[in-house]
Amino acid sequence: MADAHVDTTPVWVEGSALAAPVILGAAAGLLVGDMIHGNARRGLGISVGLIGVVALLPFAVDGIAGLITGPRSKFGVRRKIQKIRDIGIGSPFEDEVEEELHEQGVI
Repeated sequence: MADAHVDTTPVWVEGSALAAPVILGAAAGLLVGDMIHGNARRGLGISVGLIGVVALLPFAVDGIAGLITGPRSKFGVRRKIQKIRDIGIGSPFEDEVEEELHEQGVI
């Protein structure tokens, strides 16, 4: 049963899947590079570079958020301590047994 959740994907498959778009983009750049006028190539290069930066922003924001609110940060430690303190505290309005006893007139 423990083997049901084991990921059997080899590490090189993930690496090649991540590298494939980069390799294809480089190949397309080499093929199309000489066909485009110099000024158009510069503008296209800058715009593709900006698109790449925008595509990496979610990863950067997630990493920074993890550093700020992660389990080893000051805020993460505070949140964990608060969760530990709140474990025994339940809402008194959600006690089904007590409600049932009140309905039956026992309490």
